[in-house]
Amino acid sequence: MPDPDPISESPAANDAAAPAVPPPSENFFEVKDVHKSLGSQHVLRGVNLTVPRSQCTVIIGASGGGKSVFLKHLIGLLQPDQGSITVDGTEISSLKERQLSPVRKKIGILFQDGALFDSMNVAQNVAFPLYEAGVRDRNELDERVRNALRVVELEEHLHKMPIQLSGGMRKRVGLARAIIGNPQCILYDEPTAGLDPVVADSINHLIRRLETEYEVTSVVVTHDMTSVYHIADDVAFLREGAIYFHGSPEQLRDSPDAAIQDFIQGRSHADESRSGKTRPVQSENQ
Repeated sequence: MPDPDPISESPAANDAAAPAVPPPSENFFEVKDVHKSLGSQHVLRGVNLTVPRSQCTVIIGASGGGKSVFLKHLIGLLQPDQGSITVDGTEISSLKERQLSPVRKKIGILFQDGALFDSMNVAQNVAFPLYEAGVRDRNELDERVRNALRVVELEEHLHKMPIQLSGGMRKRVGLARAIIGNPQCILYDEPTAGLDPVVADSINHLIRRLETEYEVTSVVVTHDMTSVYHIADDVAFLREGAIYFHGSPEQLRDSPDAAIQDFIQGRSHADESRSGKTRPVQSENQ
C-alpha cells in the first residue's frame, strides 16, 4: 500500500492550511443554488438543501437524475459551477485538495457495490483508510478493525477475501470501512441495491443503529421506497436538476402531486400513452 501523504505543517504549506472551524450549526450540510454541468448536460440546476445533524436525509429521484453527482459534491469530489456547499460550518466549494482533507475526515462513504479491494482480505479492506491516514501501530489497527466489524456483525469473517462474501456481507464490510475513522457523517450510495428484502432490511437497521447509537448524520441515495419509509427522517426528491420536494416520509407518501405519486408507486403511464389517454398535469411543489 502506498505511503500516506501527510499535510505539512511547515510555513511553506500555509496556503494549504484549512480555514478556522466556526462553531457548529444545527445543519451538517447546507447547499445553496448549486449548478453543475458535465459536458453539454446541465445536471444540477440550482439545488438547495439543508441536512440536519444526527438525522437521516434520503435523496430519491430518477436514474441519471444527478443524485450521485450531488453526493460527490458533498465531499468535494466535484466542485459546483455555481453556488455554495457548507460542511460542518466550512464552505468547501473553492477549497484545494489538501484543504479538503480535514473536512473529508469527518465523512465516511459506502459505495454502491462496496468498492472492496479484491486482493485484500476483509480486515485489510477495513483498515485501509487508517493506513492511508498514517496509522501504523499494529495493535491499534487490529483493535479498531475488530471494533468496526463488530458493529456490522462480521468480526468472525475478518480473514475472508471479498470473493467469499455475499452481496450483503460486502456492503457491511464497506460500511465497516466507512465508520472506522469515527466519522460524523456517512454518505450511502444505493446501500440496498441488488439485495434481497431480508438482507436489505438488515442494512437499513444498521443505518438506523449508527444514527441513534452514535449520533451519525446520514445521507442516503436510494430507489428503494421500503428503505425510505424505514430509515428517513426527511426526504428530498431530486427532479430535473433541482429539489422538487423536501419533507417527511409521511408528507411524501400523502402528497397529492402526480409526479411524486408516479415515482413512489413506480408508474410509467406507458399503457396510457399507447392508448392515447392523458392524465392531468399538476404544478410542481418546490
